[in-house]
Amino acid sequence: MKIGVLAVQGDIREHANMIEKIGHTPIRVKSIEKLNEVEGLIIPGGESTTITKLLKKTGLWDEIIKKAKEGFPIFGTCAGMIVLSNGIKKYEKQDTMKLIDIIVERNAYGRQVFSFEEILKFRGNDIKVTFIRAPKIVEYGENVEKLIEYKDAPVLVRQNNILAASFHPEIEDDPSVHEYFVEEMVKKSK
Repeated sequence: MKIGVLAVQGDIREHANMIEKIGHTPIRVKSIEKLNEVEGLIIPGGESTTITKLLKKTGLWDEIIKKAKEGFPIFGTCAGMIVLSNGIKKYEKQDTMKLIDIIVERNAYGRQVFSFEEILKFRGNDIKVTFIRAPKIVEYGENVEKLIEYKDAPVLVRQNNILAASFHPEIEDDPSVHEYFVEEMVKKSK
């Protein structure tokens, strides 16, 4: 399968490597034409305001929202989660796509120097996750499925065709979150 990795800013190479590791073809998406070639899209971590500006500049912003509303699977990590969210607590001026019913707080787990790793449960197995300037979900709607929690807050959530993670699954050796996205969301959207 062709899985897109938004290639405007952030952990592009790491997500592409993980998609290859699980046996699929990563496509770097920088244009609407490339977006139309893929069966699902990953919006990587990075800097959410920069990602937003570049998406709007390229015309991808509106196209991604349109495709998502038609059932196109999207997975956002860290900054990608912020971009997909309904809004940002204490930072209302930044626009978001409003594709998943969550409100996030930017950098809620601390600045970059306070990055940390944890072992959490995902689908009955332990996985190592890394939080780097991670957003925290501070509100979520009743239709949001909590897949992983950390200290009573959801850190991996799904609502229909949208998956969002506070952490960076792309920098670990464990492909289970990417496999979930491809196997349970992209393949089943066909």
